[in-house]
Amino acid sequence: MPEVNPSTSFALTAKVAFIPGGYGGIGGAIAWGLARQGAKVVVAGRDRGKADAFAEQMRAHGFAAGGVEMDAHSVASIRSAVDATIERCGHVDILMNCVGIQREEPILDVTEEAYDEVYEVNLKAAMFLGQAVARHQVAARSGGRHVHLLSVRAHLALRDRGYSAYCSTKGGLVMLVKQHAMELARHGITVNGVAPTVVRTAMANHWLDNPVTRKQILDRIPLGRVGEPDDVVGPALLFCAPAGAFLTGQVLYVDGGVTASQ
Repeated sequence: MPEVNPSTSFALTAKVAFIPGGYGGIGGAIAWGLARQGAKVVVAGRDRGKADAFAEQMRAHGFAAGGVEMDAHSVASIRSAVDATIERCGHVDILMNCVGIQREEPILDVTEEAYDEVYEVNLKAAMFLGQAVARHQVAARSGGRHVHLLSVRAHLALRDRGYSAYCSTKGGLVMLVKQHAMELARHGITVNGVAPTVVRTAMANHWLDNPVTRKQILDRIPLGRVGEPDDVVGPALLFCAPAGAFLTGQVLYVDGGVTASQ
């Protein structure tokens, strides 16, 4: 019987994790989770001050961390942020893509500007983040892990809400994950996605603070509660860790049973 050492199955010692969106609610929780497993984290975001402050907080707790500016609307900025991370750390083992936005508009009122922005951040940025990181990993022949944050809206539409842009871009991201996984498998790079339901973050406050919408959400989730940021950490770590080495092209729905029941 082969031996399995739980202490090393999730160890990320000496790994470098590049985390766009890493100072947000879910991204921040994942960043702390990666650091606790031994990874050096580089948090990237549009607000360099927030990225640096988040990294400084992590360093104050004894973890290796840094911040870098990155605008997900710009392919040039994405490439620059990845290059800066390589220059600082020497390599990138893990891409943990936590960027994403929503511009809610009913179908009859969807504007080209809003749709294009959601597409740029949710789907186009994922494409070029994967490309930029993979180019370095392929050249280094080092393998790697790519993980993209999705949503149950990659699988389920939402009744009576203006989610055309969000659902279509997250659904497209599912196929991007699969395609990148197939193209990068020969290089030892795995590509997967984590898709939560509503998680208690600032982005969800407008729903959770409203008694009507809060009840609708809780009634829809079989486990009877919304997700917490820490609920997403374990699944994300699985795709980065030795324990998840044989997983690629997969999307794990972290949803309290929503997609199993609707």
